[in-house]
Amino acid sequence: MEWHESGTPEGDRHDGEMFLLFGTRMSEQLINVVTFVCGFCHTNAQQNVIKASNKFTLFFVPLFSFSTRYRNECTHCGGRTALTAAQVAHSMNSPARVPGQ
Repeated sequence: MEWHESGTPEGDRHDGEMFLLFGTRMSEQLINVVTFVCGFCHTNAQQNVIKASNKFTLFFVPLFSFSTRYRNECTHCGGRTALTAAQVAHSMNSPARVPGQ
């Protein structure tokens, strides 16, 4: 077996190898706040409209979203309901929208 100058066997050299670190990250963003009666606790309470996105990351830097979901979350009981993008768009023009949000 031949030895390299660095003290390692010639066959153990790692020339041209690259370290690649990738993964996914979930991020959540508050889109809107509306007030109506919750279907779970039956209380007239503020409901948070939340956008949840899964993002592909490379070296911990988010590059692009590959999955996006929306949900409604009651601030009183924490009950969650899935929403469509059309429902979220409708909530932006809703009279139940909390001012300043």
